[in-house]
Amino acid sequence: MALTLSGVTMRYADFTALSDVSLQVTEGEFVCLVGASGSGKSTLLSLIAGLTRPTAGTVTLDGRPVTGPGPERGLVFQSGAVYPFRTVERNVAFGLELLPLTKAERDRRVDWYLAETGLTALRRHLPKQLSGGQRQRVAIARALACEPSVLLLDEPFGALDVQTKEDMQVFLRRVWRDTGTTVVMVTHDVEEAVFLGQRVVVLACNPGRIAADLPVPLPEDRPLTVKRLPGFLSLRATVEDQVRAFHRAAA
Repeated sequence: MALTLSGVTMRYADFTALSDVSLQVTEGEFVCLVGASGSGKSTLLSLIAGLTRPTAGTVTLDGRPVTGPGPERGLVFQSGAVYPFRTVERNVAFGLELLPLTKAERDRRVDWYLAETGLTALRRHLPKQLSGGQRQRVAIARALACEPSVLLLDEPFGALDVQTKEDMQVFLRRVWRDTGTTVVMVTHDVEEAVFLGQRVVVLACNPGRIAADLPVPLPEDRPLTVKRLPGFLSLRATVEDQVRAFHRAAA
């Protein structure tokens, strides 16, 4: 499903968080949103998720207006927000319990997404028995088990150490390629955005607006060593310069 934002503006009293944002995300695409604090990245994701309504403009999914949350959009936050008293498999099954599925189909999906996210051996563990990276895998598996058209990620690896973060980046790209799900991800980490995305959208501040929409001309098969390549380093520097320039301009 294509995701389209047309002239989206979001105001809170006298403060304009987003102004006239237009963005098209095609089916199966991986788009990363970056920008300084206050550029409206999370606000934009909240509008796509249907948690809030824009002051002006429209958000549509496959031509249908987004008017609230729905199973066609899965959302994962930085904290993961897994249910502490549910096992891994029952966390993954949570959204499925709300859908009109047979038990056999629910069990099939739980088994498949546990395997896809490397959690099968941990299926009967509670979240307190898991590492931070494992809890984020549970949150992503739970969101994907409902088989949404769009997966929305709000800085999902921001609280992880560097090694775990890189492991999760490789994991996320593999899951994205295996499932074909459209992904829109907010991150403050420019290197992460360039590694993960097919496009990097830079948001400017005060008000939040699109300052640049940059394609990532890197191979789809991206081992971590791609981060050492001149093309990667050059694009990372370009994005960092854009973020700094539009942050200074708004200061």
